[in-house]
Amino acid sequence: MHTDALEWQPSPSPTVHRKRLELVGPPEAGRVTSVVRYAPGSSFHAHPHPDGEEIFVVDGVFSDERGDHPAGTYLLNPEGFEHAPRSAPGCVLFVKLRQYPGTEAVRIDTSRMDWTPHPSVDGASTKPLHAGRDARVHLLRLDPGAVVPTVEMPRGEEIFVLEGGFEDEHGAYRVGSWVRYPPGARHTPRAVDGLVAYVKKDHLA
Repeated sequence: MHTDALEWQPSPSPTVHRKRLELVGPPEAGRVTSVVRYAPGSSFHAHPHPDGEEIFVVDGVFSDERGDHPAGTYLLNPEGFEHAPRSAPGCVLFVKLRQYPGTEAVRIDTSRMDWTPHPSVDGASTKPLHAGRDARVHLLRLDPGAVVPTVEMPRGEEIFVLEGGFEDEHGAYRVGSWVRYPPGARHTPRAVDGLVAYVKKDHLA
């Protein structure tokens, strides 16, 4: 899905809008993956997060009771976590709800992390974000022209493009593209002009 081609939709807060990429269950109580936009000065009422919440701050500054979270921050909120989020300058988030039961809280400012060169792929480097029983999450960077040897995905994979873009046998993906590969899929990604992406693996079996 190319999120730049989707219309913003209203949320329970008049200053917060979203683009739903996946929804399983009731509209305000199901498992959902979305891009969410907070207008400057916006806020959301206090609410809990059954089965956890995952956030990557794409742009701006996202805030809650734990402080201010600038672009590049990765947040994983556990089962039962409650907050009243807000944003003074406005922000754009990549959000996943009800997909992390039993996890511990995670907060990582990825702008303070160094890229780790991939051990076997030239022009590729990563920043690890989370490794749990049911999922592994990292940022992936590919240099312009880099090609990743064919990737086997026995438990599936999900990619959200943050910068640049990539191509594979199934299509071309630009900034804001979200792609999900089912268990058993395979692909050979290549980055013509470079890539930075959120990658989640092993959670779809």
